[in-house]
Amino acid sequence: MVKTRRIYDPPSRADGKRILVDRLWPRGVRKDKASIDEWLKEIAPSDGLRKWYSHDPARWEEFRKKYKAELQGKGDLVERLRKESKEGTITLLFAAKDPERNNAEVLRDLLMQ
Repeated sequence: MVKTRRIYDPPSRADGKRILVDRLWPRGVRKDKASIDEWLKEIAPSDGLRKWYSHDPARWEEFRKKYKAELQGKGDLVERLRKESKEGTITLLFAAKDPERNNAEVLRDLLMQ
């Protein structure tokens, strides 16, 4: 099972393995208090794509396409996460304010295919 959740939300026992999938460390979150099991910044969107998207809802569909294309080049990481999700619950953590339009949702959808 793959879940997504904002890193600012309190952790839950149901989260399983908590993986931060943002390239930048979230503002206001102390690393020693983050309650994450892994920071997998290598699977996050490239800096160029992240800056271009800038969480503009009008760019969401194009962002999804471009990020999925980037993820094709990271097949080993995607497969590792897919395998972990079959062994137990993983929660992909993100810092974006929009819980429906963020890179963790795109990655979750890809892992669930």
